[in-house]
Amino acid sequence: MKFIVAVDCEGVAATVGSPGASLNESRDLKFAQLQATREADACAKGFFDAGADQVIVWDNHGGSLNLHYDLLDERCDIALGVGFTHRFPGLDSSFAGVAFIGYHAMDNTEDAVMCHTFSSATYQSMKINETQVGELAIDGAVAGSHDVPVVFVASDDKGTAEAQSFFENVATVTTKEALGWNAAISKHPQRAIAEIRAGAKAAAERLDVFAPFRFIEPLSLEIRYKRIEAAQSASRGLKAGERTDPYTVRWLLDSLADYF
Repeated sequence: MKFIVAVDCEGVAATVGSPGASLNESRDLKFAQLQATREADACAKGFFDAGADQVIVWDNHGGSLNLHYDLLDERCDIALGVGFTHRFPGLDSSFAGVAFIGYHAMDNTEDAVMCHTFSSATYQSMKINETQVGELAIDGAVAGSHDVPVVFVASDDKGTAEAQSFFENVATVTTKEALGWNAAISKHPQRAIAEIRAGAKAAAERLDVFAPFRFIEPLSLEIRYKRIEAAQSASRGLKAGERTDPYTVRWLLDSLADYF
């Protein structure tokens, strides 16, 4: 069995960022990076407890240089940095499943902690086939394009609810109750870690209940930008899309890989 653990930072326990700043500009960043490492390590250990042969931990926040790599289980392989040839480095159809650690809810999710889709400064929202999506659904569909299911997600309660709405039978651990952009009641970080390890192990022991998630293709991708000039730029060039209003651009794609 082989798994990939994709790791973001906003959805981990005891992390809410700082008012008026992204997580990367927040005093909470260093703790978030450490807790993301601990939660990724717990997920990997859970998969190894269930008999995994390989676990790749993908550092997937910002510039992808966040985790304390020496604190990860030494059996892990680590994907880090930017410039990979496709969205999910190392993934192919030989993997049994993927997990999302520290992911967050999509844009426009009421009271979700630091909810956004890829960039809170750049995008207002994204839709695929007229359905609003965030990073969970997009990365889940990238995995699904390789016939690999999402088997485990750890996030705040808004993020786990979003995951359950897209991924069949996905196992989840809720790290905190989201009460606003910078507000939550969190589980103690160590309690969240213990639950993630147990949850990942349980998920890896029942792989027959999961199914790959996919969008119907060809598909439409619609991005609403926060600034008019960003939409203008996106509607021109090599990947030019159709401008549907001053802030929104739509592409008609043969597959998700044509954009991501």
